[in-house]
Amino acid sequence: MYMSDDNKPIGWWLKELDRLLESSFEQVLAADGLTRRQWQALNAAAGPESIAVALAPFVSGDPGELSAAVDPLTARGWLVDEQLTAAGRAALEELATKVRAQRERVTAGITGAEYVATIAVLRKMADNLKGSAV
Repeated sequence: MYMSDDNKPIGWWLKELDRLLESSFEQVLAADGLTRRQWQALNAAAGPESIAVALAPFVSGDPGELSAAVDPLTARGWLVDEQLTAAGRAALEELATKVRAQRERVTAGITGAEYVATIAVLRKMADNLKGSAV
């Protein structure tokens, strides 16, 4: 597939988008003294998976990285044994509003169909590479 100088390949756009997402969410959460990983851990505590499983795609597997996300939440009284406390649920609710607004900003001008198609294309590309030997 031909790529002109002004049409960067998908890998470039994926890295650029990832960098911008990390940076923008860090800025949104910084006012509350949180990192994006801490937000993900807090959000994961409300879900069916363990925090470690939910954060696996985002941390290197180093237990220290997981602790860096979970321990500050425990220190704030938002988690006990990786379970949300009442204060944690209240914080999650308040933060979820900010995160939703940021997600809306990220997807502004993108139709629901475009979003679904984009996810389908990215999933297919990932599937194409899974288990493939070069």
